[in-house]
This record gives sequence, structure tokens and C-alpha cells, in this order.
Amino acid sequence: MKAAPVAFLAFLSCQVFGQSAAEVQVGVCIDPDRLEAAQAAGFDYVELGVTRVAGLTDVAFRELISRVGQLRIPVAAANTFLPGNLKIVGPSIDRERQMEYVAKALSRMKQLGVSLIVLGSGGARRVPEGFSHEEALAQMADFCRRIAPLAGDAGITIAIEPLRHQETNLINTTRQGLDFVKAVDSPQIRLLVDYYHLAEEGESPQILIEAGGTIVHTHIANPKGRVYPLSPDESDYAGFFECLCRIGYAGRISIEASTPDFSAQAPRSIETIRSGLLCRGK
Repeated sequence: MKAAPVAFLAFLSCQVFGQSAAEVQVGVCIDPDRLEAAQAAGFDYVELGVTRVAGLTDVAFRELISRVGQLRIPVAAANTFLPGNLKIVGPSIDRERQMEYVAKALSRMKQLGVSLIVLGSGGARRVPEGFSHEEALAQMADFCRRIAPLAGDAGITIAIEPLRHQETNLINTTRQGLDFVKAVDSPQIRLLVDYYHLAEEGESPQILIEAGGTIVHTHIANPKGRVYPLSPDESDYAGFFECLCRIGYAGRISIEASTPDFSAQAPRSIETIRSGLLCRGK
């Protein structure tokens, strides 16, 4: 007897645990100049970069709002929250500058309709050599508690993203991210799980079971080259999808990766993800 395909095993698991994965939306992290291409490819939403939008002139931002208003899909999420030179840990943080930037960024994201911002920003949270990691965690927690009320007023949730150790030295695993979110203890500060970083750090997808409802957003890329996922057997996506099914995840999953041919690979990648998550019925 032939072994069951991994996608079918994920299907069975989702059926056993009663998850209606068709509720999961598939989006893409993309530059503002590719909005229409993302819509044409079949994505459910787009995820923009906060720093790029925050850096636009007022005129350019109004033009972006106009373009977004003509889309049939929303700008539901945003990433790259903080520029690398806006430190939130270390010996020389500037709280006033932090809050000025955050207020502007949140205002612009709200105007675009964004409901979730990813706090990855590895450079901003990189701990300087010789500085206490414990103190850095306390500083980052303080930052999150200070911005939480502003995010709440804007109707935006902040999702902490664990990043592989090559990108930062603070909160590299989902376990560490979960512990951090629990310590901050704010309804506006939740957790993102990125399949790419999970795989790069060699962390088991089973951690998603423990994280459960703390997870409000997900990212995905093929770890082999950080490219668009195109086939269910190129990586252990099934294990990741199975755990999402088991926790009843019904949020969003954004492709955060590179591609040499967006128009050809984007629809194929969407189908790979939807098949793994039983989203054929969308």
C-alpha cells in the first residue's frame, strides 16, 4: 500500500479536529507598487511595510490611500514596523522619538485599513554587545506596554515575530516569543509564527499547540532559499498546517518570500497553501 500524501494527512488531521481551514486567508508581503498585481494573482489581502509607508510624503501617502481604495482586497496587515535605527533596546533608547514614530505609523496604518502590525524589526531590537539580555527584554516589554494603548485606540493588534538568530539576538524562537507575550500580558500584544524562522531555528511545529490562541498571524516561505512555497513535499508544511488546524487557527497566512516570476508562481503558491489548509472551498 502506498503511503498517504502529506497534504492528505493534513486533511485528515484537520477533519479530526474540526477546523474549517477555508476561513484562513492567504496574503502576500509586497511593496505598494505591486498592489494590483497581488490582487490579480488571487490573494485575499496584502501586507505592506510600515517603515516604507511611514516614510512617504503626505502627497505620496494620499495617492496610496486612493489606490488602496480602488482595490477589491484589503491591506489587512503590515510588517517591518520599526526602522533599524530606532532602537527599542540598549543603552541609548529615545522613548520620546519611539512614541512620535509609533503615533505617525499607527495613524497611517489605520487610514489604510490595517488591523495587524508585525513587530519583527530585528535591527531595532538587536541587543548591543555587552548589554544585558534580561534588561533588553524588559525594555522591549516596556515599549510594547507603552504602545499597546495607542494600538488599541487605532484598532490594531501588534504581533511579535520571533526571528532566526541571523537577523537578531532577541526572541529567536516561538517558545521565547510565547514567553514574552505572556510576560507583557496585553490583549493588543500577541504572537506571530513564521514557518521560515521556525524551520531555520529547528523548532518543532508542536509549539503551536501550546501557543494556541496567542497566535494571531502567520508567515510562510520555503526555507530552501526563502522563496515562494510551490509544492507540498518541498518542506514539512503538512506538520505546520496540521498544528494550525489543531488549534482552530482561522487567521491569515502571508507569503513573505522572493520569487523570480511573480505572475507565474504566486497563483501556484496560493494553491499549495490552500490545499494544505483545506481552503479549496474559498
